[in-house]
Amino acid sequence: MRRKLKSRRHGKKAKSVLRLPDLEHARSAVLSSLSNADAQRGYSHAIDEFVDWYCSEPRLAFNRLVVLRYRSHLESRRLAPGTIILRLGAVRRLAYEAADCGLLSADLAAGIRRVHGLRKIGVRLGNWLSAEESRALWEVPDSGRMKDKRDRALLALLLACGLRRHEAVSLRLRDLEKREGRWAIVDLVGKGGHIRTVPIPDWVRVQLESWISAAQINEGCIFRRVDRSGQVRGDHISEKAIWHIVRKSARRAGLSNVAPHDLRRTCARLCQSAGGELEQIQFLLGHVSIQTTERYLGSKQRLRSAVNDHIGIEPDE
Repeated sequence: MRRKLKSRRHGKKAKSVLRLPDLEHARSAVLSSLSNADAQRGYSHAIDEFVDWYCSEPRLAFNRLVVLRYRSHLESRRLAPGTIILRLGAVRRLAYEAADCGLLSADLAAGIRRVHGLRKIGVRLGNWLSAEESRALWEVPDSGRMKDKRDRALLALLLACGLRRHEAVSLRLRDLEKREGRWAIVDLVGKGGHIRTVPIPDWVRVQLESWISAAQINEGCIFRRVDRSGQVRGDHISEKAIWHIVRKSARRAGLSNVAPHDLRRTCARLCQSAGGELEQIQFLLGHVSIQTTERYLGSKQRLRSAVNDHIGIEPDE
């Protein structure tokens, strides 16, 4: 049963305009109510974006009209309907917690809860690389430099094993084990806390060993920062660093608009092209639903041999 919103006054009247300290308090309440690390990361990013926009305007009331304006702002950025839905969901949660903490009027929070995102129509076309493009991408970094050894191993792992960014960031040396006569990432904790084992192709293992040996990594996270002098620094890299590595390497390979998640999609499609079973690809990527794997494969629509290419009404050649 949905609990009723009540403004806890504590001797003060609930506000209509929230200051930055109020927003930070409500943000902390939202994040503390979430137990999943992926959900916390997503909500944190969405709330921070809204707070930046909200505080950039002078003394805006936090109400339904303002959230509708924010939705228009998101639409003007040409974001996907699914992304807008997620962003607004975080704002509604923020308003709910602000009202529950006595910072916002319950009536205003109720109005904000009625603001919904755009309806998703159709299936958004993803971005996949061909086998030739994929090979050109991971071979771009020169294996002679320390930073390139890391980037080469990272790109190979993303393309051949389909890891998410946060999975690659948190990957530790102890996660690599030999199972059934081959190396694998064992008990990898992925999105939603789901656990899977990811087999590592031999050629990827060679790239990993080259980096691990050169960086003299004996324990802890595998991928770490490298400074300009080629010295390994810190105990891990950030997800943003992976984004920059992929984008920079893609530009050097002559590829445009390539994001880290495109390498995960590419892994799925290349596995299918090589004869991989749909169920095994699902295991590899750690999808709970087989429908999610099908979307990664782009099996809904073929563009190279489209169904409307030869329908009997074409002019004679």
